[in-house]
Amino acid sequence: MQVKTIKFLNKSTILLNKVKYKGYLVGELPKKFAFIYNEEEDKEGITEWFNYKGLTYVEQKKSIWDSLK
Repeated sequence: MQVKTIKFLNKSTILLNKVKYKGYLVGELPKKFAFIYNEEEDKEGITEWFNYKGLTYVEQKKSIWDSLK
């Protein structure tokens, strides 16, 4: 059994087992939240999340711009 560690980076961002998650209020969820797949536009949505202390947390995917910081 693995122990899960949570580190709060700021008010809405946490680090859970070395994976960064961004927290959203219900009215601020991204458009692709709970969207599965659009064949015509070849877009994928967010299908995995968890709720903690009133926020819905979604994994922050790394982008090519992260390496420029």
